[in-house]
Amino acid sequence: MAVQAGKDLLIRIDQTGDGQFETIAGLRATRASFNAETVEVTSLESAGGWRELLAGAGVKSAMISGSGVFRDAATDERARQIFFDGEIPAFQVVIPDFGVIQGPFQITALDYSGSYNGEASYELTLASAGALSFTAL
Repeated sequence: MAVQAGKDLLIRIDQTGDGQFETIAGLRATRASFNAETVEVTSLESAGGWRELLAGAGVKSAMISGSGVFRDAATDERARQIFFDGEIPAFQVVIPDFGVIQGPFQITALDYSGSYNGEASYELTLASAGALSFTAL
């Protein structure tokens, strides 16, 4: 992956459910974690006593966290509303030269901070809440 400007990492949300995504925040730092639980099917007949796993089984999940600044007061307010109402809208997370992760996410953490002579910033954690798609860029 080539070096990218932090401002190119974006969180986008489908505000109205119409499939149109709007950028709510830029990320200065981000972390994406994808997980798949394993289902062990080892038996006495397993070759050489090696553990065997069932392909395609198990629960998949994704966790995306990042910090940055909201685009404006309206998008900041929308993120708070999603968190406090427990909504699970469709999000897109755009990671340049990597891809776009899209699907339903729940905001599981929303932290605000700021210094006396600096801008207010946030930290946001999204947990997958359904099937996700990935489109390589």
